[in-house]
Amino acid sequence: MAATAESAISLSQLELHTEHRLYARLRELYDFYRHQFGGEPEFFVRMPGRVNIIGEHVDYCGYPVLPMAIDQCILLAVGRNEEDTFLQLRNVETKRYENFKCDLKALSIDLPQNGAPKWYNYYLCGVKGIYEQIQQTNNGELTRPIGMHVALSGNIPPASGLSSSSALVSAAVLATAYVHQLPLERKQLAARSARCERYIGTQGGGMDQAIAYLAKAGCAQFIEFHPELNATPIQLPAGVCFIVANSLAAKNKAASSDFNERVVECRLAARIIAKHMKFSNWRGMLRFVQLQEALHCTLGELEELVLKWLPKDIYTRAELCTDELEVDAEEFEREFLTANTRHMTQFKLKQRALHVIQESLRVAKFREICERHHTKPLHICNGVSGKSNGNGVNDATKPFTLLSELMRQSHQSLKELYECSHTDLDRLISLSDAAEGGARLTGAG
Repeated sequence: MAATAESAISLSQLELHTEHRLYARLRELYDFYRHQFGGEPEFFVRMPGRVNIIGEHVDYCGYPVLPMAIDQCILLAVGRNEEDTFLQLRNVETKRYENFKCDLKALSIDLPQNGAPKWYNYYLCGVKGIYEQIQQTNNGELTRPIGMHVALSGNIPPASGLSSSSALVSAAVLATAYVHQLPLERKQLAARSARCERYIGTQGGGMDQAIAYLAKAGCAQFIEFHPELNATPIQLPAGVCFIVANSLAAKNKAASSDFNERVVECRLAARIIAKHMKFSNWRGMLRFVQLQEALHCTLGELEELVLKWLPKDIYTRAELCTDELEVDAEEFEREFLTANTRHMTQFKLKQRALHVIQESLRVAKFREICERHHTKPLHICNGVSGKSNGNGVNDATKPFTLLSELMRQSHQSLKELYECSHTDLDRLISLSDAAEGGARLTGAG
């Protein structure tokens, strides 16, 4: 899937050539735009989806991930409307997605109390993000918004863990920046897209947006977030093939509190360990990567601290307030909880922390294997011999077996420690195991 998938681009209509692999979709979108708005689009935007090979639920803790872009993407056809300040959005799937129109001078993202946000809310997040960037550039002033006509075509399966929502937000960021002639580099666009997607209600870490802008054809990207955003191309071992299968168990992470609950638990775990380690600035530590940096320790040593200072399987809110953090209920809610996690009364800090740390170790090991074997052909090995490396993987086996085992470990951790799998997903994993391949869920779960 990643052989031809690339990062976000903007195409002028002059590049609409018949030999382009997206020609059929672009032609359809071009005709749809003309039918909807009575004119021609000025440019197109393409934003890919992604599959995260390994490194799930660690980006918002500050740790690296290893995703790659996929061919499935969001396409936008965009035109300016200098005569007014209205944004008009149209989706080619007219029976599934309603039209939307709003005055950009009174931009508002209205989210439902329950259920998934409307599709256009994701686009509005991107527009709002660029308007904030313009205000920062212009000393707090926002120039007159430019009206836009936007037609959208998407073939990333929604709610499937392939970042259709993030692709839409990021596409809106790129289109709005281009319309308003705001020069931003790819890393700036990725960071801005990650921040503004939080207006939808999820406290993501930035992986989806980073790979959308920084992907390269034919390779995965080792993406780091600390101390700053950076992407390193990683060639996968020769002969490796990834199959992306949809379990059809749809999950919109903005429609429930599950995703944010895990973020909250990780932040609490990092804060409590920092307090036990008597850091003067422990109240400012919310990410494991900050804690590890302050401790000057390895991930293995951090894992030992988790077991030492977070021994319980379940912590109540009262225990956290009184025994661990020395805060009252109001401060606890204000400091740690999001709008959709205020109902939480029990917290599994040890389990979430162990997953993040062990998954980060798996990411590092996965990268190491890829870099060591990317020019060597792969063989499937049934036997295991030699000395264990301490991570449940045997160094004497072939890279296929090594990578497969890391994938299995990742899924097991997501299922048991992070509790974000699904019975349909687990069934797919069992089928993969029977075929001697490694598999794991991708996305939030």
